[in-house]
Amino acid sequence: MLGDSLAAGLGAERRKQTLGGRLAKGMARRLGWPVHLRTAAIVGSESPDLAAQLADLPEGYAPHVAVIVVGGNDVTHRIPVAVSTQHLRDAILRLRRRGTEVVVGTCPDLGALRPVPQPLRRLVSSMSRRLAEAQTETALAAGARPVDLRRAVGPMFFDDPDAMFSMDRFHPSALGYRRTAEALLPTACLAAEAALSSRRPAPQ
Repeated sequence: MLGDSLAAGLGAERRKQTLGGRLAKGMARRLGWPVHLRTAAIVGSESPDLAAQLADLPEGYAPHVAVIVVGGNDVTHRIPVAVSTQHLRDAILRLRRRGTEVVVGTCPDLGALRPVPQPLRRLVSSMSRRLAEAQTETALAAGARPVDLRRAVGPMFFDDPDAMFSMDRFHPSALGYRRTAEALLPTACLAAEAALSSRRPAPQ
């Protein structure tokens, strides 16, 4: 798991309730293989921080699948979309050179954050949508698999914020992470199957 507080699981009370924990369990169940989870994501990270997260991985470490969720802090800190996507592209390409399949959970709709007052909430909603669209294009061009979290789970956060957000009202609750993991799971499983197939020894 690479990226920001969502990838790190901030707001979950237990490790198994984090986004990575939910994904690992779901992938193991679907694929019938044990899944080792490594979370390199750091709370507060922006897209430019992906390079440092990758640099901190052990030399030669080549996971079958990397899931990147980043972008919310890029929006709140007004990082230009072109800068955000360039760093995302660089991270994807570095992972692909390791033989890793990459899944990108695009920037969620920050308009669901009720503590943010209007009209600022409408503004960050528009900004996060533009970044998510750019992330999708970047991921596809770099050989990654994007998942549009704004469409997949955004309506749930808008419709039931009390259940979907944790106590801080900014990060997902255990249920919010569960729904987000469910949105990412099919694509993550496809990525894992592709990685396992490509690394399987050729028949003699």
